[in-house]
Amino acid sequence: MSEIVALGESARVEGYALAGVTVLPTDDVGAQAAWRTLPDGTGLVLLTAAAAAALRDELSRAGRVLWAILPS
Repeated sequence: MSEIVALGESARVEGYALAGVTVLPTDDVGAQAAWRTLPDGTGLVLLTAAAAAALRDELSRAGRVLWAILPS
């Protein structure tokens, strides 16, 4: 089973932990480092808009990892 990860500003992603989502709270500066530490088996990454902007290049090469930007 694939793992779901929420990555972005702490206030925007912390609540997803209640649903069993792995949460990687980070600011946009740390988003690239957090992306490189995605757990093995990650199938979906939920991103805040700021994290998605910081990860623009990485997302274009995401390969088999699906990602979605959370609504504002």
